[in-house]
Order: sequence, then C-alpha cells, then structure tokens
Amino acid sequence: MTTTFPHLLQKHAAERPGAPALREKEYGIWQTWSWQQAAQEVRHFACGLATLGFARGQNLAFISDNRPHVYLGFVAVQSLGGVPIPLYQDAVAAEMVFVLQDADIAFAFAENQEQVDKLLEIRETVPGIRHIIYDDPRGLRHYDQPGLISTAELMARGAEWDAQHPGAWEAGLAQLRPEDVSVILYTSGTTGKPKGVCQTHASFVLSAMGGVQVDGLDASDNVICYLPPAWVGDHLFSLAQWLVAGFTINCPESASTVAIDLREIGPTYYFAPPRIFEGMLTSVSIRMEDAAAPKRWLFERCMQLARRVGSDILDGKPVGFVDRMLYKLGDLAIYGPLRNVMGLSHIRVAYTAGAAIGPDLFRFFRSIGINLKQLYGQTETCAYVCIQHNGQVKLHTVGQAAPGIELKLADNGEVLVKGVSVLKEYYKRPDATAEVIDEQGYFHTGDAGVIDADGHLRIIDRAKDVGRTNGGAMFAPNYIENKLKFFAHIKEAVCFGHQRDQVCAFINIDFEAVGNWAERQGLPYGGYVDLTSKPQVQALIAECIAKVNADLASEDGMAGTQIARFLVLHKELDPDDDELTRTRKVRRNFIADKYGVLVDALYAGRTEQFITTQVKFEDGRTGSLSATLKLLDAKTFAPAKAAA
Repeated sequence: MTTTFPHLLQKHAAERPGAPALREKEYGIWQTWSWQQAAQEVRHFACGLATLGFARGQNLAFISDNRPHVYLGFVAVQSLGGVPIPLYQDAVAAEMVFVLQDADIAFAFAENQEQVDKLLEIRETVPGIRHIIYDDPRGLRHYDQPGLISTAELMARGAEWDAQHPGAWEAGLAQLRPEDVSVILYTSGTTGKPKGVCQTHASFVLSAMGGVQVDGLDASDNVICYLPPAWVGDHLFSLAQWLVAGFTINCPESASTVAIDLREIGPTYYFAPPRIFEGMLTSVSIRMEDAAAPKRWLFERCMQLARRVGSDILDGKPVGFVDRMLYKLGDLAIYGPLRNVMGLSHIRVAYTAGAAIGPDLFRFFRSIGINLKQLYGQTETCAYVCIQHNGQVKLHTVGQAAPGIELKLADNGEVLVKGVSVLKEYYKRPDATAEVIDEQGYFHTGDAGVIDADGHLRIIDRAKDVGRTNGGAMFAPNYIENKLKFFAHIKEAVCFGHQRDQVCAFINIDFEAVGNWAERQGLPYGGYVDLTSKPQVQALIAECIAKVNADLASEDGMAGTQIARFLVLHKELDPDDDELTRTRKVRRNFIADKYGVLVDALYAGRTEQFITTQVKFEDGRTGSLSATLKLLDAKTFAPAKAAA
C-alpha cells in the first residue's frame, strides 16, 4: 500500500523503536539515533516550525551537507504538509537567489555559519526569507539578526508547543496523502534556468519499493550518506529507500573524512556517481605506480585474470576449476585488500548513476568482486527508470525497465518513460511540464538509446548531443569522453565533432595522478598551469588518446570519430565558473562558447594559441588566467575491418 514518508517513519518507530535508524560521526565518535528517537525529533522539529508560523503548502529550503537533522527535517516539514527544497551546499550565494525567489522561500535550514552567512547576504536582496534555522552553533554566538534560531531551541519550543496542543500534530499528519508533493528538486540547469521538479510521496515511495524488491534490501543493511542532499540520487537512496527498507544511514564527519568513515562503517549498500568510482580507480593506480616491482607484477597478473573471469564468477556463471582457484588466491592477495582500502569490503550491492559510466571502469570494479550495477533515471523520474538485476548485468546497457515502469523509444530514438516515478509537474511551469509529458503520459527523457532483444536499454548519449561528422559517422561525445576518463591521468574531457571534418578534444589532467607521475619521472613543476604545459605530460596524454582511438577503430561505425587533435587545458573545469553543473556534468555549449578561440584554433590546424580566461574564486571574487597552449595531433588508426 502506498503511503507517505512521515507515516513510514512512524511505522518503524512503533515496530522497532530501539533499532538504529541513523548515525553521525562527530568529534571522531559515531552517535546513534534509534527509530523512536528519530520519530520524536521529527515531531518536535515539526511542532517547532509550527510555532514560527510554518503552515501546510509552504516550502522550506535546506542548505547543508549530509546531517541527521537534514533528513529528519525533510520528514518534519512533510508531516506539516510542507515541501522541503534542498539546495547544493557548495553553491555561492548568487547561485541560490533564483531558487529561493522562484520557490517563495520564507523559511530556510542552514547547516553552519558559512551557510547562514550566505542566506543573510541573500536576504539583503530577497527580504522574504524571515526565518533561518541553523544546526551547528559554532561561530554564531554573537549573531543577532532577526529570525535566527538554532535547531536545539526550535525543538525545545516544539516539545513545549506539542505538550500544550495535544493531538494537533497527529491531526496534521492525518491530512497527508500519497499524491501530495513530498519534495521539489531543482534541475542543474544545463540548458537554462533550473526548474523545480515536483515529486510526490507516492512516486518516491513506489520507486524505493521497486529497488528494495529487486535487491532484497532490509533492516540489516548499512548505507553511507555523503552525496549532496539536493541530488535526486541521495533523495532516493538516503531518504526514500531508508524509510521503505528500514536500514541504517550514516552521515560522515565531513567531506574530507568520507574515505575513512567508509572503511569504519563498512556499508553493505553503496551508491556513487561515476566520478567517485573514477577517483577510486585513480587512487589505486597511483598506489600501484608507487609500489615495488614484484607487487606491480603480481597486481597486473591478477588483474588480467580478473578481467577474464571476475565478472563471470560474480554472476554465478560457469568458470573452469583452475581459474576459479587462481581467482581465490588473487582475492586473498590483491582483490580483497583492494576492496578493503576502498571501504567496499562488505558491499553486497553497489550502484552508479547520474552520468554514463565507461565500460572499462565498470568492468574493473565488477572484476574484483564488487557487485556494481547501473541505475538509470533523471530528477524527473526519481532516478528510477531502468535497473540491472543480479546475474543479468551487461557492461554496455543500463538494464531493463524497473518495476512499475513502462519504456519505449520514439521514432528518433529518444527514450520515453511512463510509470510510478514520473514527476507530477514542474513548479509553476505548466508550459515546461507540457513540453516533457505527452498526451499518453510519457516523459521525454532527452536521451537517445536502443533496446536490445533482452529488453535492456543502452544509452548512446543525450539526444541533443548526438550528431554526425561531415564524413557521416555518428558522433556521441559522451561515449568518447567516458573512454578517456577511464585513464587515471585524465580527470575530464570535452569532445567536439558535430558537423566537423574531424573530432577534437579538450583534456583536463588529474592533478594528483599526473603530479605523482611527474615526481617519479624527476620532472619539476610549479603548479597546475606549469604541469599542463610540460611536453612530457602532453606526450603522456597523447598515449592515452592513442589507446582510445585504437579502441574506436575496432568498433563498428566508430572509426570515423577518432580524436584527430587535442589540447591540455590550463585550468580545471569548475562548477564555480559555470563550466560544469553542480553534479559535475559538462556544460558543452557553454564551454564551446567560452573557449571558442581554442576550438577554432584546433580546427584551423594551429600548433599553439594564447588565451586569457576569467575565473571565479570561492569567495565570489573574479580574476584571470593566461597561457599559451600547445595544440597537438593525435595518433589515429585505420578501421579494424579495413585492416583485416
């Protein structure tokens, strides 16, 4: 039976009051909330909001890292018939203004002094923000601005109000319906202003139920919450599935301690976008480059075996006795310690979503015994459209339609979705809603894909990004970029080629990985810009590109999209400079415009180009960065079939 988030919390509190609901690491010690304690704090939080005048139908903004009072605050707001709106905590004040105005925010939750300062700055131009609730009081002792109140004081007021108004909170809870809007999640705004996606209790609860059913999740599972609460993936895994399955969620001490906290908690269920897994692989690569020669030899031999049979063993497919025994030895010597270093020793199921993951990266984690699977969806579909079942994982697909989802392709190959997870509407945007939901109720995802004979969906790229080279080859930039990002030395890549004679690429190096490599080569450098300009570094990147081109040459129809020319950018692409979204998706058109002089120089055949780039610092100040970049030719290959 479909229900609401507050009702699910009450159910767990009644059935298993003493069981752990959530944990937070503070001052190096894990603090635990039982389900009964969590339900009590939600009640007092909600009643405290009622004393401030928060009422049904109002919105409340949350600007915070992953904290217990964020997740409990979501449920408290919902219990009053209000709607929580999480914002990205690393956004600068100016970026938040549009959402706060669009959502008519009068109430906001801020984690600490940094976020309070942003809201006070915004309030000078958006006076509608009347109440700011802060969680961490450090540094705020002498703040006397109107409307400031701590979480502790709010809950104390709520407990008092609750005692004076018996039955009032329960009466409000009884009015909640599954079809009520439970959250508004704003899109990242890759193609314009962000839009508020209105999702109901029913859409998230039913999506969570589908995932719980497929993977057999239950109260014994453990999850670490470290991804932005404003991202739909965190909302599905850290709130919806938490309240459906009743497992324990764990909030790390800080973003910098996630790797340590991951090892301490040992989650059984893990979720991360591809960039996190890319970072893990880069870290492993750096460690192995620094290892002694015998250990590097053993690692490479074990990885060759893992690539050959690891995924088959994980999926329960038949594997020869000798290979199975060798894999067990490899697990003792290499794979097991590797999983332990990454904090994934206890993982029963892991998911990646939010962007396409390169097949090589996907294969690596599955080959060492981590049951990594892909989940496909959007903010508008609760991140829930396709799901991969155990034993049916294909490297190049995102799985079959999830329970409660109907999937089909439009004539132009666009993926269309109908079912439990589809948004109710865009907030105050009936025009935008009508554009993405057709008369039959199908949501138009904007992704181009194909469905194979087993019903598995393969995403090619964003439909708007898929193009053709002048030679007629299909150009899917994201597909090529993911191949490049598999290499530890490449952090980000942007490819161009639509209606061009050839494909060219911008490369961002991974500063840590390339810096480590440079030190071992005895190559001195004076920072990021200097390192990118080294001929040895450019040669290193050229080797990676040559390997990708060899791959593309061997794939049907992809030989014509080999990278012909490239450059190594003098700065990292950054969300603060609007080059990436807050979920670190490339804003391709913006980059093409901003660095138009470099794109033109690549296609004009020049060997170098001077550029001055505007950059934005964390405190909002701006500056400029100048460099003369080398433009290089890449090694390309004849199509494999032509060579045969």
